[in-house]
Amino acid sequence: MTDRPLPVIALRVPTDEDALAWHRVFADPDVMEFHGGRPAELSVYEELTARQRRHDAERGFCLWTVLDEDGEVVGFTGAQPWPHEGFGPVGEIEIRWRLARRAWGRGYATAAARTAVERVREAGVPEVVAMVDARNERSIAVTRRLGMELAETFRTPVAGREGYCFRLRLDEG
Repeated sequence: MTDRPLPVIALRVPTDEDALAWHRVFADPDVMEFHGGRPAELSVYEELTARQRRHDAERGFCLWTVLDEDGEVVGFTGAQPWPHEGFGPVGEIEIRWRLARRAWGRGYATAAARTAVERVREAGVPEVVAMVDARNERSIAVTRRLGMELAETFRTPVAGREGYCFRLRLDEG
């Protein structure tokens, strides 16, 4: 993948309409394999997109909607405070990405995550983490392309699955 150019993407603050688009592109069980296994209800995405608009207004970053070359929604990327109390990097800024199945293997995750990292850096965030299921080889590969380093291994409290916490300093170099 490093030999070919990354696709052209655009990021935007999620709109009300993006809740429906996220619901549609994430309805695929393959996409949700490492995110609870089942698609979420539309109301979950309505709340999530509203929360991201607030995050962008308050922090200057959020989970942005990812658009492909044709302006079609292919997922999200961005950053937000780690949302789970009791495990993981509580209070730290986590960079995330989730894409439609049709966008896999084409460089969209790397292109989107790199753009998100730059925006978060510009917002003054000194470091980000990425929490990745140990079985999710595609996302682990994206962390490597971003230059992230494995910081720790953990077990998720509900499913007891192994996961990795990767870190990237943004205020160096």
